[in-house]
Amino acid sequence: MDLDGPGRDVQVGRRSPYPEEFRKDAVPLYRAAAGKRTYAAVAADLGITAESLRTWVR
Repeated sequence: MDLDGPGRDVQVGRRSPYPEEFRKDAVPLYRAAAGKRTYAAVAADLGITAESLRTWVR
């Protein structure tokens, strides 16, 4: 298996069930609360998983 060949950095997965605009709005909400609230707390308010929010912020 050639792990250094073309396409090695291509991510395979399914599309997000959340619209792009929702994701773009969620990131500044977390950043405004950073240091005061956890990913989990902000994500719970938005009705999403903490890992989804963490990925979007990254």
